Amino acid sequence: MNEESKCSCKHIKGIVCNVKNCVYHHEQNACTASEIAVGPTSASTSAETLCVTFRPKTEG
Repeated sequence: MNEESKCSCKHIKGIVCNVKNCVYHHEQNACTASEIAVGPTSASTSAETLCVTFRPKTEG
């Protein structure tokens, strides 16, 4: 198991994550990343933003 997929189970309070295939997604749509980054800096609407912290879960 790689370091990113280990669950520290410390949720970022106030952050809701619906992306179930992210390694940081935990029960009840919580995020367990140590911090999050949102970008790009050129975004001018919420539709143009994305979670730069996202890492896909790997099978196996």
